[in-house]
Amino acid sequence: MADEAAGRPWADLPRELADHMRPHLDEVADDMIQEIQSRVREYDRPGDGSYSGTLRLAVERVLHYFVDRVADSGHEPASVTDFFRAIGRGEAGEGRSLDAMQTAMRVGGMVAWRRIAEGASVLEVAPRTLGAVGEALMMFQDELAAAAAEGFAQAKAAVAGEMQRRRRRLLDLLFADPPAAPEAIADLAAAAHWPVPRTVAAVALGRQEGRQAAFPPDILADLTRRTPSLIVPDPDGPGRAKLIDRALSGTLAVVGPTVPVAEAARSVQWARKTLGLVQRGVIEADAGVIRSVEHMSTLILFQDEELITSLAALRLAPLSHLRASQQDRLAETLLAWLQSGRNANEVAMRLHVHPQTVRYRLRQLEELFGDQLLDPDLRFDLEIVLRARALLADRPGEQILPAAKEAVGDSGEVVNFRRS
Repeated sequence: MADEAAGRPWADLPRELADHMRPHLDEVADDMIQEIQSRVREYDRPGDGSYSGTLRLAVERVLHYFVDRVADSGHEPASVTDFFRAIGRGEAGEGRSLDAMQTAMRVGGMVAWRRIAEGASVLEVAPRTLGAVGEALMMFQDELAAAAAEGFAQAKAAVAGEMQRRRRRLLDLLFADPPAAPEAIADLAAAAHWPVPRTVAAVALGRQEGRQAAFPPDILADLTRRTPSLIVPDPDGPGRAKLIDRALSGTLAVVGPTVPVAEAARSVQWARKTLGLVQRGVIEADAGVIRSVEHMSTLILFQDEELITSLAALRLAPLSHLRASQQDRLAETLLAWLQSGRNANEVAMRLHVHPQTVRYRLRQLEELFGDQLLDPDLRFDLEIVLRARALLADRPGEQILPAAKEAVGDSGEVVNFRRS
Protein backbone atom coordinates (compact mmCIF):
# COMPACT_ATOMS: atom_id res chain seq x y z
CA MET A 1 0.00 0.00 0.00
CA ALA A 2 2.83 2.39 0.85
CA ASP A 3 4.54 1.81 -2.50
CA GLU A 4 1.25 2.36 -4.30
CA ALA A 5 0.64 5.64 -2.42
CA ALA A 6 4.20 6.81 -3.14
CA GLY A 7 3.59 6.38 -6.91
CA ARG A 8 0.46 8.46 -6.92
CA PRO A 9 -0.72 10.74 -8.44
CA TRP A 10 1.71 10.06 -11.30
CA ALA A 11 0.43 6.50 -11.73
CA ASP A 12 -3.15 7.81 -12.13
CA LEU A 13 -2.27 9.92 -15.19
CA PRO A 14 -3.06 8.57 -18.67
CA ARG A 15 0.17 8.11 -20.64
CA GLU A 16 -1.32 9.63 -23.81
CA LEU A 17 -1.67 12.96 -21.98
CA ALA A 18 2.06 13.47 -22.45
CA ASP A 19 1.65 13.21 -26.24
CA HIS A 20 -0.87 16.06 -26.14
CA MET A 21 1.50 18.22 -24.05
CA ARG A 22 4.75 17.86 -25.99
CA PRO A 23 3.88 19.99 -29.07
CA HIS A 24 3.05 22.97 -26.82
CA LEU A 25 6.11 22.96 -24.54
CA ASP A 26 7.99 25.79 -26.30
CA GLU A 27 4.90 27.97 -26.25
CA VAL A 28 4.27 27.24 -22.56
CA ALA A 29 7.94 27.98 -21.77
CA ASP A 30 7.63 31.41 -23.46
CA ASP A 31 4.51 32.18 -21.41
CA MET A 32 6.15 31.09 -18.16
CA ILE A 33 9.31 33.14 -18.78
CA GLN A 34 7.33 36.22 -19.71
CA GLU A 35 5.12 35.93 -16.62
CA ILE A 36 8.08 35.29 -14.30
CA GLN A 37 10.02 38.27 -15.62
CA SER A 38 7.01 40.56 -15.34
CA ARG A 39 6.15 39.52 -11.77
CA VAL A 40 9.53 38.75 -10.21
CA ARG A 41 11.84 41.76 -10.43
CA GLU A 42 15.01 39.75 -9.76
CA TYR A 43 14.46 37.76 -12.97
CA ASP A 44 13.90 40.78 -15.20
CA ARG A 45 17.39 41.44 -16.60
CA PRO A 46 17.03 42.59 -20.20
CA GLY A 47 20.73 43.31 -20.64
CA ASP A 48 21.95 40.03 -19.17
CA GLY A 49 21.78 37.40 -21.89
CA SER A 50 23.46 34.70 -19.85
CA TYR A 51 20.97 35.09 -17.03
CA SER A 52 18.01 34.92 -19.44
CA GLY A 53 19.57 31.82 -20.99
CA THR A 54 19.83 30.18 -17.56
CA LEU A 55 16.19 31.01 -16.83
CA ARG A 56 15.06 29.46 -20.14
CA LEU A 57 17.18 26.37 -19.53
CA ALA A 58 15.61 25.90 -16.09
CA VAL A 59 12.05 26.36 -17.39
CA GLU A 60 12.56 23.98 -20.32
CA ARG A 61 14.15 21.33 -18.10
CA VAL A 62 11.22 21.51 -15.71
CA LEU A 63 8.61 21.23 -18.47
CA HIS A 64 10.30 18.37 -20.30
CA TYR A 65 10.87 16.44 -17.11
CA PHE A 66 7.24 16.91 -16.07
CA VAL A 67 5.97 15.60 -19.40
CA ASP A 68 8.45 12.71 -19.34
CA ARG A 69 7.21 11.71 -15.93
CA VAL A 70 3.58 11.89 -17.08
CA ALA A 71 4.58 9.49 -19.86
CA ASP A 72 6.46 7.25 -17.44
CA SER A 73 5.62 7.52 -13.73
CA GLY A 74 8.89 5.74 -12.88
CA HIS A 75 11.02 8.31 -14.71
CA GLU A 76 14.22 8.99 -12.75
CA PRO A 77 14.08 12.48 -11.14
CA ALA A 78 17.79 12.76 -10.29
CA SER A 79 18.80 15.00 -13.18
CA VAL A 80 16.24 17.74 -12.53
CA THR A 81 16.57 17.63 -8.74
CA ASP A 82 20.37 17.80 -9.06
CA PHE A 83 19.89 20.79 -11.33
CA PHE A 84 17.80 22.58 -8.69
CA ARG A 85 20.24 21.69 -5.94
CA ALA A 86 22.87 23.44 -8.04
CA ILE A 87 20.55 26.45 -8.40
CA GLY A 88 20.15 26.56 -4.61
CA ARG A 89 23.92 26.41 -4.14
CA GLY A 90 24.36 29.18 -6.69
CA GLU A 91 21.86 31.45 -4.93
CA ALA A 92 23.69 30.94 -1.64
CA GLY A 93 27.03 31.61 -3.31
CA GLU A 94 25.73 34.90 -4.69
CA GLY A 95 24.52 35.92 -1.24
CA ARG A 96 20.86 35.81 -2.22
CA SER A 97 17.94 34.11 -0.49
CA LEU A 98 15.62 31.58 -2.12
CA ASP A 99 12.63 33.95 -1.96
CA ALA A 100 12.82 35.10 -5.60
CA MET A 101 13.33 31.56 -6.91
CA GLN A 102 10.40 30.21 -4.89
CA THR A 103 8.19 33.03 -6.13
CA ALA A 104 9.25 32.29 -9.71
CA MET A 105 8.37 28.62 -9.21
CA ARG A 106 4.89 29.53 -7.97
CA VAL A 107 4.34 31.88 -10.91
CA GLY A 108 5.59 29.23 -13.36
CA GLY A 109 3.35 26.59 -11.77
CA MET A 110 0.35 28.91 -12.06
CA VAL A 111 1.01 29.44 -15.79
CA ALA A 112 1.47 25.69 -16.33
CA TRP A 113 -1.77 24.89 -14.53
CA ARG A 114 -3.65 27.53 -16.51
CA ARG A 115 -2.44 26.02 -19.81
CA ILE A 116 -3.23 22.48 -18.60
CA ALA A 117 -6.74 23.53 -17.60
CA GLU A 118 -7.29 25.17 -21.01
CA GLY A 119 -6.11 22.04 -22.78
CA ALA A 120 -8.23 19.80 -20.58
CA SER A 121 -11.42 21.59 -21.64
CA VAL A 122 -10.55 21.03 -25.29
CA LEU A 123 -9.62 17.37 -24.78
CA GLU A 124 -12.56 16.83 -22.43
CA VAL A 125 -10.30 15.39 -19.70
CA ALA A 126 -12.25 13.81 -16.84
CA PRO A 127 -12.31 15.87 -13.61
CA ARG A 128 -10.64 13.02 -11.69
CA THR A 129 -7.75 13.01 -14.18
CA LEU A 130 -7.48 16.79 -14.08
CA GLY A 131 -7.30 16.62 -10.28
CA ALA A 132 -4.49 14.09 -10.52
CA VAL A 133 -2.59 16.39 -12.91
CA GLY A 134 -2.95 19.30 -10.48
CA GLU A 135 -1.76 17.14 -7.58
CA ALA A 136 1.22 15.93 -9.61
CA LEU A 137 2.09 19.53 -10.51
CA MET A 138 2.04 20.64 -6.86
CA MET A 139 4.04 17.60 -5.79
CA PHE A 140 6.57 18.33 -8.52
CA GLN A 141 6.95 21.93 -7.34
CA ASP A 142 7.53 20.70 -3.79
CA GLU A 143 10.24 18.31 -4.98
CA LEU A 144 12.07 21.05 -6.84
CA ALA A 145 11.74 23.53 -3.97
CA ALA A 146 13.09 20.93 -1.54
CA ALA A 147 16.06 20.20 -3.82
CA ALA A 148 16.87 23.90 -4.13
CA ALA A 149 16.59 24.36 -0.35
CA GLU A 150 18.90 21.39 0.20
CA GLY A 151 21.53 22.82 -2.14
CA PHE A 152 21.15 26.23 -0.52
CA ALA A 153 21.64 24.78 2.97
CA GLN A 154 24.66 22.75 1.84
CA ALA A 155 26.32 25.83 0.38
CA LYS A 156 25.54 27.90 3.46
CA ALA A 157 26.98 25.22 5.73
CA ALA A 158 30.11 24.96 3.59
CA VAL A 159 30.58 28.74 3.64
CA ALA A 160 29.99 28.88 7.40
CA GLY A 161 32.44 26.03 7.96
CA GLU A 162 35.11 27.67 5.85
CA MET A 163 34.56 31.00 7.59
CA GLN A 164 34.88 29.31 10.97
CA ARG A 165 38.14 27.65 9.89
CA ARG A 166 39.50 31.02 8.75
CA ARG A 167 38.54 32.61 12.06
CA ARG A 168 40.26 29.86 14.00
CA ARG A 169 43.42 30.32 11.92
CA LEU A 170 43.14 34.06 12.59
CA LEU A 171 42.91 33.36 16.31
CA ASP A 172 46.07 31.21 16.04
CA LEU A 173 47.80 34.06 14.25
CA LEU A 174 46.77 36.64 16.85
CA PHE A 175 47.95 34.38 19.70
CA ALA A 176 51.30 33.66 18.03
CA ASP A 177 54.41 34.46 20.05
CA PRO A 178 56.41 36.18 18.64
CA PRO A 179 53.62 38.22 17.02
CA ALA A 180 52.72 37.63 13.38
CA ALA A 181 53.31 40.35 10.79
CA PRO A 182 50.53 42.97 10.65
CA GLU A 183 50.14 42.29 6.92
CA ALA A 184 49.46 38.58 7.55
CA ILE A 185 46.88 39.44 10.20
CA ALA A 186 45.20 41.98 7.90
CA ASP A 187 45.00 39.51 4.98
CA LEU A 188 43.52 36.69 7.01
CA ALA A 189 41.16 39.08 8.83
CA ALA A 190 39.83 40.27 5.46
CA ALA A 191 39.29 36.67 4.33
CA ALA A 192 37.48 35.94 7.62
CA HIS A 193 35.32 39.08 7.27
CA TRP A 194 36.68 40.43 10.58
CA PRO A 195 37.41 44.18 10.64
CA VAL A 196 40.74 44.66 12.42
CA PRO A 197 40.11 46.82 15.52
CA ARG A 198 42.55 49.14 17.26
CA THR A 199 42.53 47.16 20.53
CA VAL A 200 41.48 43.69 21.70
CA ALA A 201 41.17 41.64 24.85
CA ALA A 202 41.57 37.88 25.00
CA VAL A 203 39.21 35.72 27.03
CA ALA A 204 40.04 32.33 28.54
CA LEU A 205 37.08 30.09 29.31
CA GLY A 206 36.76 27.26 31.78
CA ARG A 207 35.13 24.17 30.31
CA GLN A 208 31.41 24.30 30.99
CA GLU A 209 28.81 21.57 30.93
CA GLY A 210 25.43 22.47 29.52
CA ARG A 211 24.53 25.22 27.11
CA GLN A 212 26.75 26.33 24.26
CA ALA A 213 27.44 30.03 24.61
CA ALA A 214 26.51 32.24 21.65
CA PHE A 215 28.77 35.20 20.92
CA PRO A 216 28.28 38.35 18.82
CA PRO A 217 29.68 38.00 15.28
CA ASP A 218 32.60 40.39 15.87
CA ILE A 219 34.01 38.14 18.62
CA LEU A 220 36.48 35.52 17.42
CA ALA A 221 35.88 32.23 19.23
CA ASP A 222 37.47 28.79 19.30
CA LEU A 223 35.84 26.55 21.88
CA THR A 224 37.70 23.44 20.69
CA ARG A 225 41.01 24.44 22.26
CA ARG A 226 42.31 22.88 25.45
CA THR A 227 41.58 26.29 26.97
CA PRO A 228 38.60 27.64 24.97
CA SER A 229 39.47 31.18 23.94
CA LEU A 230 37.99 34.35 22.50
CA ILE A 231 39.18 37.65 21.08
CA VAL A 232 36.96 40.63 21.88
CA PRO A 233 37.49 43.72 19.70
CA ASP A 234 37.39 47.22 21.23
CA PRO A 235 36.69 45.88 24.76
CA ASP A 236 36.73 49.33 26.37
CA GLY A 237 34.33 50.93 23.88
CA PRO A 238 30.91 52.29 24.95
CA GLY A 239 28.69 49.51 26.21
CA ARG A 240 31.25 46.81 25.44
CA ALA A 241 31.82 45.74 29.06
CA LYS A 242 28.11 45.04 29.51
CA LEU A 243 27.97 43.22 26.18
CA ILE A 244 30.90 41.00 27.24
CA ASP A 245 29.33 40.28 30.62
CA ARG A 246 26.03 39.40 28.98
CA ALA A 247 27.64 37.13 26.36
CA LEU A 248 29.67 35.29 29.02
CA SER A 249 26.92 35.04 31.62
CA GLY A 250 26.90 31.65 33.33
CA THR A 251 30.38 30.78 32.03
CA LEU A 252 33.65 30.69 33.95
CA ALA A 253 35.45 33.39 31.96
CA VAL A 254 38.55 35.51 32.50
CA VAL A 255 39.14 38.62 30.39
CA GLY A 256 42.77 39.56 29.81
CA PRO A 257 44.03 43.14 29.63
CA THR A 258 43.18 45.43 26.73
CA VAL A 259 46.12 45.55 24.32
CA PRO A 260 46.90 46.57 20.73
CA VAL A 261 46.02 43.86 18.22
CA ALA A 262 49.68 42.94 17.75
CA GLU A 263 49.92 42.11 21.48
CA ALA A 264 46.93 39.76 21.69
CA ALA A 265 49.26 36.93 22.77
CA ARG A 266 50.12 38.87 25.94
CA SER A 267 46.45 39.35 26.76
CA VAL A 268 45.64 35.65 26.39
CA GLN A 269 48.67 34.66 28.49
CA TRP A 270 47.41 36.85 31.33
CA ALA A 271 43.88 35.52 30.93
CA ARG A 272 45.05 31.89 31.03
CA LYS A 273 47.30 32.51 34.03
CA THR A 274 44.42 34.15 35.89
CA LEU A 275 42.06 31.32 34.95
CA GLY A 276 44.55 28.79 36.31
CA LEU A 277 44.67 30.64 39.64
CA VAL A 278 40.87 30.78 39.72
CA GLN A 279 40.63 27.05 39.11
CA ARG A 280 43.14 26.43 41.91
CA GLY A 281 41.09 28.63 44.25
CA VAL A 282 43.84 31.22 44.68
CA ILE A 283 41.56 33.84 43.12
CA GLU A 284 37.92 33.72 44.16
CA ALA A 285 35.48 33.12 41.31
CA ASP A 286 32.81 35.64 42.24
CA ALA A 287 29.60 35.91 40.24
CA GLY A 288 30.24 37.50 36.87
CA VAL A 289 33.21 37.79 34.56
CA ILE A 290 36.71 37.92 36.08
CA ARG A 291 39.14 40.54 34.76
CA SER A 292 42.88 39.98 34.98
CA VAL A 293 43.65 43.65 35.62
CA GLU A 294 41.76 43.45 38.92
CA HIS A 295 44.15 40.74 40.16
CA MET A 296 47.51 42.03 38.97
CA SER A 297 49.23 41.82 42.36
CA THR A 298 48.22 38.17 42.70
CA LEU A 299 49.45 37.48 39.16
CA ILE A 300 52.78 39.07 40.02
CA LEU A 301 53.05 36.96 43.18
CA PHE A 302 52.45 33.74 41.26
CA GLN A 303 54.36 34.63 38.10
CA ASP A 304 57.32 32.53 39.25
CA GLU A 305 56.23 30.16 41.99
CA GLU A 306 59.66 28.60 42.40
CA LEU A 307 61.09 32.04 43.08
CA ILE A 308 58.41 32.92 45.63
CA THR A 309 58.95 29.54 47.31
CA SER A 310 62.68 30.19 47.58
CA LEU A 311 62.06 33.65 48.99
CA ALA A 312 59.63 32.21 51.53
CA ALA A 313 62.15 29.60 52.62
CA LEU A 314 64.70 32.36 53.15
CA ARG A 315 62.59 35.02 54.85
CA LEU A 316 60.37 32.75 56.95
CA ALA A 317 63.15 30.50 58.20
CA PRO A 318 62.75 31.84 61.78
CA LEU A 319 59.34 30.11 61.92
CA SER A 320 60.50 26.74 60.66
CA HIS A 321 61.17 25.18 64.08
CA LEU A 322 57.64 25.92 65.36
CA ARG A 323 54.58 23.71 65.33
CA ALA A 324 52.21 24.21 62.38
CA SER A 325 49.55 25.88 64.55
CA GLN A 326 52.14 28.32 65.95
CA GLN A 327 53.40 29.09 62.46
CA ASP A 328 49.88 29.87 61.31
CA ARG A 329 49.11 32.22 64.20
CA LEU A 330 52.38 34.11 63.98
CA ALA A 331 52.34 34.33 60.18
CA GLU A 332 48.78 35.69 60.26
CA THR A 333 49.72 38.23 62.95
CA LEU A 334 52.88 39.34 61.15
CA LEU A 335 51.01 39.89 57.88
CA ALA A 336 48.28 41.90 59.61
CA TRP A 337 50.95 43.97 61.41
CA LEU A 338 52.70 44.76 58.11
CA GLN A 339 49.42 45.60 56.38
CA SER A 340 48.19 47.87 59.16
CA GLY A 341 51.25 50.08 59.41
CA ARG A 342 52.57 48.15 62.43
CA ASN A 343 49.67 49.26 64.63
CA ALA A 344 48.88 46.63 67.28
CA ASN A 345 45.34 47.87 67.97
CA GLU A 346 44.43 47.69 64.27
CA VAL A 347 45.94 44.19 64.09
CA ALA A 348 43.67 43.16 66.95
CA MET A 349 40.64 44.50 65.10
CA ARG A 350 41.66 42.73 61.91
CA LEU A 351 42.18 39.39 63.64
CA HIS A 352 39.33 39.76 66.14
CA VAL A 353 41.59 39.04 69.11
CA HIS A 354 42.45 40.99 72.26
CA PRO A 355 45.19 43.66 71.83
CA GLN A 356 47.16 42.00 74.64
CA THR A 357 47.21 38.77 72.65
CA VAL A 358 48.56 40.70 69.65
CA ARG A 359 51.31 42.31 71.76
CA TYR A 360 52.32 38.89 73.09
CA ARG A 361 52.59 37.51 69.54
CA LEU A 362 54.51 40.58 68.37
CA ARG A 363 57.06 40.06 71.16
CA GLN A 364 57.47 36.49 69.93
CA LEU A 365 58.00 37.75 66.38
CA GLU A 366 60.60 40.29 67.57
CA GLU A 367 62.47 37.49 69.31
CA LEU A 368 62.32 35.31 66.18
CA PHE A 369 63.10 37.91 63.51
CA GLY A 370 65.13 40.44 65.49
CA ASP A 371 66.38 43.44 63.54
CA GLN A 372 64.87 42.08 60.30
CA LEU A 373 61.59 43.72 61.25
CA LEU A 374 63.33 47.11 61.27
CA ASP A 375 64.59 46.79 57.70
CA PRO A 376 61.99 48.15 55.19
CA ASP A 377 63.33 45.96 52.38
CA LEU A 378 63.04 42.81 54.49
CA ARG A 379 59.58 43.85 55.65
CA PHE A 380 58.60 44.17 51.98
CA ASP A 381 59.89 40.66 51.27
CA LEU A 382 58.02 39.32 54.29
CA GLU A 383 54.75 40.87 53.17
CA ILE A 384 55.16 39.34 49.69
CA VAL A 385 55.68 35.78 50.94
CA LEU A 386 53.06 36.09 53.68
CA ARG A 387 50.46 37.31 51.17
CA ALA A 388 51.22 34.34 48.94
CA ARG A 389 51.00 32.03 51.95
CA ALA A 390 47.63 33.50 52.95
CA LEU A 391 46.23 33.01 49.44
CA LEU A 392 47.05 29.31 49.71
CA ALA A 393 46.09 28.90 53.36
CA ASP A 394 42.98 26.85 52.54
CA ARG A 395 44.47 24.85 49.66
CA PRO A 396 45.25 21.37 50.99
CA GLY A 397 48.21 19.75 49.26
CA GLU A 398 49.58 22.96 47.69
CA GLN A 399 53.39 22.86 47.71
CA ILE A 400 54.18 26.42 46.75
CA LEU A 401 55.47 27.61 50.13
CA PRO A 402 57.16 24.79 52.05
CA ALA A 403 58.99 25.44 55.29
CA ALA A 404 62.66 26.30 55.11
CA LYS A 405 63.29 23.04 56.93
CA GLU A 406 61.48 20.41 58.92
CA ALA A 407 61.94 20.33 62.66
CA VAL A 408 60.80 18.33 65.65
CA GLY A 409 58.29 20.17 67.80
CA ASP A 410 57.83 20.04 71.53
CA SER A 411 55.68 16.93 71.18
CA GLY A 412 58.29 15.15 69.08
CA GLU A 413 56.26 15.45 65.84
CA VAL A 414 57.77 16.59 62.54
CA VAL A 415 56.37 20.06 61.71
CA ASN A 416 56.32 21.94 58.43
CA PHE A 417 55.64 25.49 57.32
CA ARG A 418 53.01 24.65 54.68
CA ARG A 419 49.47 23.62 55.54
CA SER A 420 48.55 20.09 54.54
